[in-house]
Order: sequence, then C-alpha cells, then structure tokens
Amino acid sequence: MAITIFIFIICAGLLICILRMVLGPTMADRAIAMDTATTVSVALLVLLGLFFDRYVYLDVSLVYSIISFVGLIAIARYLEKGI
Repeated sequence: MAITIFIFIICAGLLICILRMVLGPTMADRAIAMDTATTVSVALLVLLGLFFDRYVYLDVSLVYSIISFVGLIAIARYLEKGI
C-alpha cells in the first residue's frame, strides 16, 4: 500500500519536472529539469521493481542513470563552450 502511494507521489514529481523542461526560460533550467526528471524516473523504476518483485528494474535503473550522467556531461560542455 505504501509503495503505491510513493509511486503516485513520484509520478507527480516527474510531471512537474517535465513541465519545467517544456516551460524553462533558459537552456540551463531545462538541463537541470532533465537531470532531475531522470533521477526521479530512476527512483520510480526502483519502486516499480519493489512493487512487482522484479530485479531487472534495478538493473535498468542503474544503466539509465549512467547514460543520464554521460548525457548531462555532454549538455554541460555544450552550454559552457558550444560545439
């Protein structure tokens, strides 16, 4: 029961992050919102793994967080120097 409530709360946070990505005034705000959204979605994947008792969700969340980190570094370099 508690995991279901946490899943709904995290989905609400994910929607707020997506809204910030769409309406962000600067590119840096959008990049931070994207990073926050990926962190929240990793937490959602972990909770879904606990809810469905499937450990593959934990592996997927780990790979997703690594790919997100590499993507954020690329975006930060682009914002700092340009291409």
